[in-house]
Amino acid sequence: MVATMPRKMLPPRLYLRRRAGRAPVWVIKDAGREFSTGCGEGDREGAEAALADYIARRFRPPDAPQTPEEMTVATALAIYGKEHAPTLAAPERIAHAIEALLPFWGDRPVAAIRGETCRLYARRRRESAGRPLSDGTIRRELGTLAAALGYCVREGYLCRAPSVVLPKRPPARERWLTRSEVAKLIRAARSDPHTHHLARFILIGVYTGTRKQDILRLQFTPATDGGHFDIERGILYRKSVMARQTTKRGTPAKLPRQLLAHARRWRRLSVRYAVEYGGKPVKDIKRAWASVARRAGVEGATPHTLKHTAITWAMQRGAKLQDAAAFFGTSMQTLERVYFHHHPDHQKTAVAALEGR
Repeated sequence: MVATMPRKMLPPRLYLRRRAGRAPVWVIKDAGREFSTGCGEGDREGAEAALADYIARRFRPPDAPQTPEEMTVATALAIYGKEHAPTLAAPERIAHAIEALLPFWGDRPVAAIRGETCRLYARRRRESAGRPLSDGTIRRELGTLAAALGYCVREGYLCRAPSVVLPKRPPARERWLTRSEVAKLIRAARSDPHTHHLARFILIGVYTGTRKQDILRLQFTPATDGGHFDIERGILYRKSVMARQTTKRGTPAKLPRQLLAHARRWRRLSVRYAVEYGGKPVKDIKRAWASVARRAGVEGATPHTLKHTAITWAMQRGAKLQDAAAFFGTSMQTLERVYFHHHPDHQKTAVAALEGR
């Protein structure tokens, strides 16, 4: 009896399947089975792309990263929200962005992300919001999407990620407060016992340029859930010793003598936090701020305006860029782009050259 060699297994390949009464379609033949590509006779290029994707999935290890065609945007956002967002300084912002992204992107594959769909998201987002939305808001939301994709690639969940196209960066905010306006806000805050705590918030903001949430977490002793005043050494630690560094850098700052004097007095009067109401920490100041600004007659200002004000005052008084960057935890590039035109040395040599003989 003559032994016969088994037939050699053919690799996955394309085959044009002709069907009675229907248009021909390209199929993938593999191991005695057929899989439709969904591409007609004239779409050979699409059929070849489908074959390449099939081969990639067919021979990929079980724990290999998913392709952009396989992973949905909802999955990428869920991974990012569960694993990475809790490590950030403001996880609630990530949660709000994900909530806004999901209705449009949720079931779409990551491969659907391109300039056209990003612009369509911006239009649909504005239509469904029921209120005016700025490019800055949509930019932050799409920035969260880009960060989620980057995280999934770095952590091995996704093999590659498409580029997320963001709206143009909005112009820098120019609103800052004069010393007279700051005095009005402080007087208005102190005039009502329900907003008295806001006076401390304002003083810390204009003397240090610290961000809102970091101010509200400030305490008088080192803690794991916020920064603290080191009264003895005259230093403000914006972040807790356990906090991770983020792009919003919470660098320590040397306390100006005026704020140090206030901090020493506050420590004697406070239970634990620099900004307290009824002996308890203040979680939000939105309503108190609106009330105080209205009574003070100061328009167009938000709590973040205090940071702009602090940096603007420092520039107007000739602070060196390097010192200001370290004190405010702001990059040199941002100081030059947004604030340096307030500095007395701004374009100084150019003007001198034009004025000279």
